[in-house]
Amino acid sequence: MADAKPKLLIVEDDEGLQAQLKWAYDDYEVVIAGNRDQALAALRADEPAVVTLDLGLPPDPDGTSEGFAVLDAIMEMKPDTKVVVASGHGARESALKAIERGAYDFYQKPVDIEQLGLIVERAFKLSKIESENRSLSEKVGEDQTVLGTMITAAPEMAKVARTIERVAPTNVSVMLLGASGTGKELLAKGLHDSSDRRHGAFVAINCAAIPENLLESELFGHEKGAFTGAVKTTEGKIEMANGGTLFLDEVGDIPLPLQVKLLRFLQERVIERIGGRKAIPVDTRIVCATHQDLEGMIGEGTFREDLFYRLAEVVVKIPSLSERPGDSVLLAKHFLARFAKEMNPQVKGFAPDALAAIDSWTWPGNVRELENRVKRAVIMADGKLVHAEDLDLGDGEEEDAKALNLKQAREAADRRMIRQAMARSQGNISMTAKLLGISRPTLYDLLKQYDLQAT
Repeated sequence: MADAKPKLLIVEDDEGLQAQLKWAYDDYEVVIAGNRDQALAALRADEPAVVTLDLGLPPDPDGTSEGFAVLDAIMEMKPDTKVVVASGHGARESALKAIERGAYDFYQKPVDIEQLGLIVERAFKLSKIESENRSLSEKVGEDQTVLGTMITAAPEMAKVARTIERVAPTNVSVMLLGASGTGKELLAKGLHDSSDRRHGAFVAINCAAIPENLLESELFGHEKGAFTGAVKTTEGKIEMANGGTLFLDEVGDIPLPLQVKLLRFLQERVIERIGGRKAIPVDTRIVCATHQDLEGMIGEGTFREDLFYRLAEVVVKIPSLSERPGDSVLLAKHFLARFAKEMNPQVKGFAPDALAAIDSWTWPGNVRELENRVKRAVIMADGKLVHAEDLDLGDGEEEDAKALNLKQAREAADRRMIRQAMARSQGNISMTAKLLGISRPTLYDLLKQYDLQAT
């Protein structure tokens, strides 16, 4: 049996145009509606992925009020619907207003069947991609990869993910270096899930959050009666992760005496609990992370060089969010969808001023800061869109780092702006070119010149 055609809902009160559009798009199952009630009934019954909507509907055929009422109702009922709005009434103002209220695209009357068909085709493709992405993100499977759990358009971050995928099937110790909030634990979990140890436990411990006198017990466990309060034998984190992965966050905070004991485990793969006399063999892989300069600490005598080389068989440097142009917008949209569902379902997206603020902010707190700002904005938003003031980012933007010369500064700015525009347009070349104020051929030349992916 052939696959069913995708459903296209056409909301149009002109009967002649209804017939013309119905027969023009034979790649789709076309559903026709001539007013608000019919449109919403069709939306409920057929759940079309794409809708073309004439803003001039009765009882206001010469205005836009009824059309916008239908748009609002569609966004309320099924916000992932791609609505293509067409109108001849105050085209520019209506376009901006429609996009702000959730429309996918805009086309000015009189309608060009071929051009509108291209817009509709792109809308269906985007809807399919988004549906596949939602399915992947909801899937919790054993075959999930690091790249499958990450949201990024930056080549720098994709390179990090590929490195982790390469080392995941091995048993080497991995050290993740990066600023606070860059997602080191997420990457460590991704490494575990991509490895042959995925069936074992993933155990994480923040070495900076546990007092020195308790850290040894947390890592190695203790026997009953080993110290006051040790009323029973307790396994440590290393033993709990047997057959799996232990993630040591902020490994630079481990005190020197305990570093010696950790080194012995890495060399011999056996541990002794506090108060114990028995060597316990343990098959645990170590992944560690830190934002500290461990090589500098080695020079100061506060971190053992032999332990460093045992932990850092493979070193992965994670770029900060400010070094990943375009990712802040992608991540912000992901966080908004998640938090809106949990805390404020009326919020549907970002206003243009909010997207500009997210683009321009340097995010010193990285992904964690972005997540917290978006959560706050979703809670504080009064309407359907988050505005810049809801993010509470302050005034102005921080100064860019100085380049060596004008050519380097220009190239860096070009790369940043192209990535940001690609992220905003979700990879649509025509829309990206419009956002940048250049032609499509010029954009292709720049993509080739800077070796950027047109996704």
